[in-house]
Amino acid sequence: MTRFAFIIHPLSTRDVARKYPFARFVPGALVEAAMRRKKPMVLSKIDGIRSATGATTEGWFIGCPLTPKQMMTMPIEEVYARIGECAQMAHELGAQVIGLGAFTSVVGDGGVTVAERAKIAVTTGNSYTVATAIEGTLRACEMLDFAPQSGVLAVVGATGAIGKTCAKVLARSFGKTILVGRDLARTQAVADEIPGAIATTDVEAIREADAVVAVSSAEEAIIMPDHLKPGAVVCDVARPRDVSRRVAKERPDVLVIEGGVVEVPGDVRFNFNFGFPDKTAYACMSETMLLALEDRPVSYTLGKDVSVEQVDEMFALARKHGFRLAGFRSFEKATDPAAIERARAARRLSEPPAPPAAQTKMAGALDK
Repeated sequence: MTRFAFIIHPLSTRDVARKYPFARFVPGALVEAAMRRKKPMVLSKIDGIRSATGATTEGWFIGCPLTPKQMMTMPIEEVYARIGECAQMAHELGAQVIGLGAFTSVVGDGGVTVAERAKIAVTTGNSYTVATAIEGTLRACEMLDFAPQSGVLAVVGATGAIGKTCAKVLARSFGKTILVGRDLARTQAVADEIPGAIATTDVEAIREADAVVAVSSAEEAIIMPDHLKPGAVVCDVARPRDVSRRVAKERPDVLVIEGGVVEVPGDVRFNFNFGFPDKTAYACMSETMLLALEDRPVSYTLGKDVSVEQVDEMFALARKHGFRLAGFRSFEKATDPAAIERARAARRLSEPPAPPAAQTKMAGALDK
């Protein structure tokens, strides 16, 4: 049996207070100072994973006690060292492959240096994350009775490993593509690879988008209620989230889903509450499990690029082993069917009626 480990970390000092309640009464700067001195720890043993092929695996959650803000502001060598301690702990436990969760997968060079220094294989899990983001976005569009070919796609964080590949694959299905990134030159370089794509650094450009894939590495939410079109689909893959919680309260006419929520085969027990329903996990976690089930402890998805071939292969492995996209979730809760209906109704109201010829053409296509 090939075993795995996966690194998780607090997304904010509020997350620290979940494990250490006293932290809610301490200034955030003091909490971060204490966590900076703390060593990684084993959070739980994971078991019960059984592939559709009959293969099994087990693993561990390893806790890295740093927030995204710390990883962005601390010297990068100190961050690498802390992640390396997590990999060493996993090796000593018997894991042959480790997944980099949340910000540990994007900080620095996206796992390349960590993999070079680790005694076990390393993956960011981004290949399967891309696969599920694409699948989830298209499925949500279908649920809102929306044909992507006639609409606008926006990708926020388009220069990152996940965003770039999501844009390249999803752009084939949409009539227009808008790419949003922090650096215009880098964003334009991605746009140059996608026919007709528009590059910008202004997140307000997503106002015309029918579907938004949000996968930036921002420390705080950057998509606000006034940025979204009525009836829009937003697939928020980023951790920390790109979409403000205000959207849930102020914009019931849009559908926000979490990207990469996967049902894991078997009677899996994570023995740690990371906010998901039983037997479901992030796609990045699932990629690490898939490599273990394949008995393939190799460094798989690293760096700032994810190839379409990697995405296709990981999607095929997921089908082979019985992993599948779970029901939609939004802001840590199962998506209410009423929310889907509200977004569907808002889309109908916001779209002008199709001329008779277009309506006839659409009906004919659906009959085939």
